[in-house]
Amino acid sequence: MKLKKIKAIETPYENISHESYQIEKQRLQVELLRLQQKIIEQGLRLAVVFEGRDAAGKGSTIKRCMENLMPAHARVVALGVPTAKESKNWFHRYEKHFPKAGEIVFFDRSWYNRALIEPTMGYCTKAQYNYFMRKVLKWEQKHIENGLLLVKFYLSVDEQTQLYRFEDRISSPLSYWKFSPNDLQARKKWDVFTQYKEQMFQNTSSELSPWVLVNGNSKKEGRLTSLLYLVRTLGNQSFVPLTGEEIKKSYSIELEGVRFKNLSLTQLLVLESLQN
Repeated sequence: MKLKKIKAIETPYENISHESYQIEKQRLQVELLRLQQKIIEQGLRLAVVFEGRDAAGKGSTIKRCMENLMPAHARVVALGVPTAKESKNWFHRYEKHFPKAGEIVFFDRSWYNRALIEPTMGYCTKAQYNYFMRKVLKWEQKHIENGLLLVKFYLSVDEQTQLYRFEDRISSPLSYWKFSPNDLQARKKWDVFTQYKEQMFQNTSSELSPWVLVNGNSKKEGRLTSLLYLVRTLGNQSFVPLTGEEIKKSYSIELEGVRFKNLSLTQLLVLESLQN
């Protein structure tokens, strides 16, 4: 199986303003909703993996992906500590949660725990780690050949950014629960994690299932870049990102002789589907 070299994808959203971020987020969410409609209509199955260190922005990016999707056809999988049986049957643990026809599943951490945090923290044996690294691409290929659409994101943050976000979590009365003693222990093993991360990139990125490396030091840029990749790769390939040009903030449409004005992009999409 031909491997693919990893490099970070460029973002057109560097230093984007909050106002432009909100506009672009809505534009991309509309395209993602259109993509979901295609997945439902054609009975496709899409799995989107988000990996990265603690506080890399995985959960918040998934939240923006899910924000305006039809919930009956999209879900988030974030599994906890595996049982002894699950640890031995690692791939089956995740296969049970794969998308059904017409569904999108976002994995907040995934089977790649066995390539990253588990060996870093000693939660798996060396034999289990080696077995995973030998088998994972063939396992993914089997599911892709059976119709699974798979996107693998890695959100990258530097040490200083992670520390800042940890401090923010600890001091916040609404997010302190996100920080655990295990996060601190993992941070102490930063260099060990980095070695496993590089081995993962080198050995588990193929032409069929490549890793998509996104800079997560800015949450706004990381969220938009991830959304843009999904839209351009699986949906509207001609989507032009916001780069400063004037964007219409309201829309209108005529439906059965009635003109609807001052619509949001989401409202326009719904009415267009009724018209079609």
